[in-house]
Amino acid sequence: MTVLQRFSLEGKVAIVTGASSGLGVAFAKALAEAGADVVLGARRADRLDGTRKMVEELDRRAVAVTTDVARQPDCQNLVDTAMAEFGRVDVLVNNAGIGTAVPATRESVEEFTQVIDVNLNGCYWMAQACGRVMQPGSSIVNISSILGITTANLPQAAYAASKAGLIGLTRDLAQQWGGRKGIRVNALAPGFFETEMTDQYKPGYLDSMMERVPLGRKGDPEELAAALVFLASAAGGYVTGQTFAIDGGITIT
Repeated sequence: MTVLQRFSLEGKVAIVTGASSGLGVAFAKALAEAGADVVLGARRADRLDGTRKMVEELDRRAVAVTTDVARQPDCQNLVDTAMAEFGRVDVLVNNAGIGTAVPATRESVEEFTQVIDVNLNGCYWMAQACGRVMQPGSSIVNISSILGITTANLPQAAYAASKAGLIGLTRDLAQQWGGRKGIRVNALAPGFFETEMTDQYKPGYLDSMMERVPLGRKGDPEELAAALVFLASAAGGYVTGQTFAIDGGITIT
């Protein structure tokens, strides 16, 4: 197997949650370009269909399933659909996520719980369902955040807690499923990438944060997607339980 062949996902089936916009679309595109067929989950059915068409234009098969990962039955349905359509699941990308920026003394129970339900609990329900059907050599990639490692001058207790929890979940599932099931579990911790979530920030916020980034710029989604393909493919075959910060160096400052 050549170096480039190790990055191939030919014959593999990948599930991507949060696939209707932003990084989820970039992940689905990269996986399809690497050769995988893709099962797409998100709450917004209309936009999810656009991602499906994009994957099919890359000559890969795609299925779109309306999914709210905060609901365990939806997660099970997404995995059941993948098995019914393709007969296997080789890669799970736990990308679905939401964020808030509410001061800690004013955050309601509902606001905090909603973020945890989607960002942390939803990843667990998806991993649990996939872990029951994945074969040895499969890969789970959880999309955490640098806010699970550092801070970014915003009041994001719920978001930071959920993303830090996801890093802990990654380590635990890696040790549970590595030797026994042969499933690798890793996390990506993105830095600053322009998405729908960052559109909610006050004007100028992202530019102001570039002073903390050694590379001095925002990330390109394709750079993050390339790291995903490494972890999803045989190229990352001896990597598990790790969190990769794709952040331009902000976590070292």
